[in-house]
Order: sequence, then structure tokens, then C-alpha cells
Amino acid sequence: MDRREICATLSLESEGYAMLEEVNLKAKLEKADYEALMPALKQQLAALDAPLRSAGLPVIILFEGWSAAGKGKMIGRLIKNLDPRWFKVVNTQAPTELDQRYPYLRRHWLTIPEEGMFSIMDRSWYQEVSVRAIADKLSARCVETRLADIRRFEKTLTDNGYLILKFFLHISKREMKARLKELSENPETAFRVVKSDRKQLAHYEDYYRAFDRMIEKTQSAEAPWTLVSGMDSRAAAVQVFRTVIDAVQARLEERRSGESENISLPLPASAKPLSLSEVDLTQSLTREEYKNCLKEEKARLAKNQNLLYLKRIPLVVGFEGWDAAGKGGCIKRLSSPLDARGYAALPIASPTPEEKKRHFLWRFYARLPKSGHIAIFDRTWYGRVLVERIEGFCSEADWKRAYGEINDFESYLAASGTLVVKFWIHISKDEQLKRFRARERTPEKQWKITAEDWRNREKWALYETAVNDMLRYTSTETAPWHILAGNDKYFARIQALRIVNEAIEARLKEKG
Repeated sequence: MDRREICATLSLESEGYAMLEEVNLKAKLEKADYEALMPALKQQLAALDAPLRSAGLPVIILFEGWSAAGKGKMIGRLIKNLDPRWFKVVNTQAPTELDQRYPYLRRHWLTIPEEGMFSIMDRSWYQEVSVRAIADKLSARCVETRLADIRRFEKTLTDNGYLILKFFLHISKREMKARLKELSENPETAFRVVKSDRKQLAHYEDYYRAFDRMIEKTQSAEAPWTLVSGMDSRAAAVQVFRTVIDAVQARLEERRSGESENISLPLPASAKPLSLSEVDLTQSLTREEYKNCLKEEKARLAKNQNLLYLKRIPLVVGFEGWDAAGKGGCIKRLSSPLDARGYAALPIASPTPEEKKRHFLWRFYARLPKSGHIAIFDRTWYGRVLVERIEGFCSEADWKRAYGEINDFESYLAASGTLVVKFWIHISKDEQLKRFRARERTPEKQWKITAEDWRNREKWALYETAVNDMLRYTSTETAPWHILAGNDKYFARIQALRIVNEAIEARLKEKG
């Protein structure tokens, strides 16, 4: 694919974006004016640290732009006025071979800051739809999909209180050429000019269209772009400082005003809503039927794991269910035939203090399996709309918003090639009581029963409502819920194995 074909593939030549044309490349600020303005701006920026931490406001400041446009210098100027304990600089490089074995946004999710901190990015996820799009010769459809992914990613963060400030530093081709030449001719800076910089200069017009399209397609009120002329460093610095100060102060004021969100529940995700009341809990297997089926399904799964690895298909299996429903038993039978090098069983407990300071999906992105591997979750991201909803660990707006965020998360995983299988193990209230009492009587199982289990049981009706809402709003075509009748453990285990095997085989058939 040559340069012109790449342009056509990205659909850049046919679309009349003109965002960068708005930048005044002739704007200049005299040294005396700069020196008169900057002391106050630096003082105002430094004064943001304490109120930012007090309000728990996470701020992402990202810099995109041309090679040699001054991103590094601008970041240097900013951080000199911030407490180094409360910011982190993220230097986004091309994805490694390992990065490419995960959904591409995963590495960017992992950079999001804790509450009360700045994340300052030298390039960002926007490389995936601009520089990387050209370098990797991505199709127009792929670029459009990634742009939509990024819009949803940023909306998820801003809806949850993150402040995202996006700067693009623009310079002319002539200026870029001059700066790269100067850097190349200086022995101390020559190493900074790499092949990709020269390529960007040689194909300036192609990258111009890519950047312009990227900006136009991802401009939003919640995460706006600020276009900055990088031709004059003094004018650029004043513009960036003012933008950051004004935006942070405005967001802090919004938080002080305490305006509450009014979030409505989404439309049902499935045309056929599932309900716990429809589950036939009398379904069962004899011990002999169970032994025969277990042997067959485990052999089938061992074979399917090898095929998943060969086809580089990641598999996520999530188990939710009532306390004592049998999640552990299902996971044990599911994992026993697997090659231990290719799967991880992940028990999900309450979030750690570090995890609580970030978006609730952050810790799950960190646990995703790489291509060809399997992750089995003992409880999942659905804690947001179950225990966190019932126990008041998040606001009503948070858990209502989470249905859409979870659907976006699972849709993104599916679009990235991950197979997602979700189980709710259902048992009756009487069966749960029977199992609780059996655990109390059995010394080696007493650790499984806690006071919290009994407290949760008292809220059975509340949890049942929450589970039915979860099934209604998050059972999608790409990630449907499977309800396992769990009164008979044998039946539930075989059903889980069978459903996983069928899902794998259906995906392998699609792959051909």
C-alpha cells in the first residue's frame, strides 16, 4: 500500500476538515509581555494542588502535535509549578509486542490518574488514530471504530468526574523542517530525531489531514481540544497555562456547587429480558450422568483451549451468583482441564484503596487476558450494580450510569476479538439456607460462611431486584447472560462447561 492508498484508506482526501486552519501561526508574544504575565499564571497553577486533592479531582492533560512542536518543553514548563507528589508524566510510545496482544485501549486505561492527581501526557491514545493509523495502514472502518471507541472512553471518564484537557501543538512544515534540522546538527540532540519524525516531515500533508480529522471527530464539550500555535513558545505557554487554570478552577467551582446528576435507567439491552423467576430450579443430573458428562466436557475444553491459543482468541468468563451458589465449584471444574500456563482464575474482592481512587473498570482492564489466554473471574465488574448499589458504596447516578459503561466495555472487548461469557448462578432462598448451615457444621468449610453472608441474605429481595435489572439492561448480543440453575450443583457445573465449549466452538467457526 503506497502513500496515496493510505490516504484513500483513511478517507482523508475526500473530507473537508479545517480545524487546524483556525490556528493563527503568526501569533507572537513579546518577551516583556511574557515576563509580565507568567509570574501570576505560575502562582495560580501552583495554587491548584491543594484544592485539587481536597476535591479528589482527577485531571488528564494530554499533548498531541507535530514532531518538534514543543510538547516536551511545554510539559516541562507546566510541571515546574506543580508538586511532584501529585502528578505523573506519561510518555506514550508505540505499542510493544505485548501491548498488541491486548485490546489497544487497555494500555491507555492503565494510565488514568488517581483522584486528586494530574496525569500529564506526552502523546496519548490519539496516536492510535493518527500516527499509528498511517504507520499500521489501518482501514477507514478501523479508524472510524477507534474514533468512536475514544469518544466513549473519554465520555466514560468525564461522566465519572475526570477533567480531560486536550492540546494540539501546531507548526508549519517549514518550521518543522528547520527545527528537525537544528536538532539533527547538534550532537547533543541528534538522537531525538528518529525515522518517524522524518517520515512525518516528508508526508506532512498526509499527517495534516489525519490530525485534522482526528480533532474534528473527537471535539466535544466534555473533553474539548485547544489548538495551540507552537510557532512562538511564549504565546503557546501563556495559552496553555490560562486554559489549564481556567478549566480546573471552573470544575472545582462546579463541585463546590454540589449539583446532583439525574441519570435515567437505559432501555433494556435484550429483546428478551431474562428474569430469575423464570429459572427452573428442579433441573438436575444423577451422579452417573454427571461423571460421564464431566469427562466429556473437560476433554472438549482442553482441546478448545489449544485452538483458542492457536487462533489468538482471548476468553473472559465471568461468574456472579448468590452466596453459596457454587461459583467456586464451577470454576474448579472449568479450570481443571486447562493448561495452567494459559489461564488465570481471578477472585475479585472489595477494591483496594488505590483502586477506589480510579474508575471502577480500571482494575478489570488490568486483569484482561492477552490473546490466546483465558481469564476466569470469580465475581466481576457487575459488583457496581449489585453490592455497591445495595450497600450504598456508590451514588445512584454512578450505578445507573454503570449499565451503559459496562455494555460499552463488553462491546469493546468483543470488537477487539475477546470472547465474553457471563454466568449468574441461581439458587432458591431455601437452598442457600441449607448450604449456609452445612458450612457451619463442617469444620473445613466454616471459613466460607461469614457474618456478611448472613447480612446479605437479609437483603435477598433487594438483591433479586438488582439482579433482574442487571440481566435486563446488560444481556446483549455480544455478551449475553447465561443463568445456571444451581440448586443441583452437578447440573450447574455441566451447564457452565457446555456453554463455554459451545461459545468457543461458535467463535472458532466464525474465524474459519
